[in-house]
Amino acid sequence: MRVRLALAWFGLMLALPAAAAEYVALPGGTFTSVLPADGKAAAAQVAPFRLRTELVTNGEFLAFVQKHPQWQRDKVAGILADARYLTQWEAPLVPGGQALPRQPVTRVSWFAAQAYCESEGARLPSWYEWEFAAAADATRRDARADPAWRESILGWYSRPSSSALPEVGGVANVYGVRDMNGLVWEWVDDFNALMVASDSREQGDPDLLKFCGAGAISLQEKENYAVLMRIAMLSALKAADTTNNLGFRCAKSN
Repeated sequence: MRVRLALAWFGLMLALPAAAAEYVALPGGTFTSVLPADGKAAAAQVAPFRLRTELVTNGEFLAFVQKHPQWQRDKVAGILADARYLTQWEAPLVPGGQALPRQPVTRVSWFAAQAYCESEGARLPSWYEWEFAAAADATRRDARADPAWRESILGWYSRPSSSALPEVGGVANVYGVRDMNGLVWEWVDDFNALMVASDSREQGDPDLLKFCGAGAISLQEKENYAVLMRIAMLSALKAADTTNNLGFRCAKSN
């Protein structure tokens, strides 16, 4: 009975016209990243781009796997998603009471997140794009120098990871983007380029984001521990991995 009711509820939701995801324009520009562009102190260059205002939700991802059944948890190829993929859902097409429609979808692999973004004519944001957007608060484009702002972000890490996720739709930052900090970790397109051995960095590796974690922490913006923790977490993942608190949002190039 419970499963039938859940199916009826989500069936009703999907019968309604789907609202198009909202993207907002970010100006880009020269940006002081925790990962300097030259491995020493050079600022990053972020081209203007568009970013999804909200994280992708369970309800949206349900519509996606219905339309693209190869991404349902009982059909997805093992090379594209690990065994935990969407296991918080009651059934492959029933998120259920533990994964409400407006909560961010989690336990999704990088491959699945990228496929979803492509279905919106988008892509995952790069690390620099994500960091650029996440530096803003409600009134400032770059709030990182404010100790109170940094402390509020660190507060998220003290909350139990087993707690139910809030729904998306928190306070928007100055660009109109919501929940950049304090809700879930987020996939970025170039997550697997955030760490390499230090010897390749010292030899002038041309790839912009190739740094070992210890090297990154010793370079700059050391006070932004929350951002550095995200780098450490993302750099430890493989593209097929999923976790309880890892979701995503999409971006578009201008």
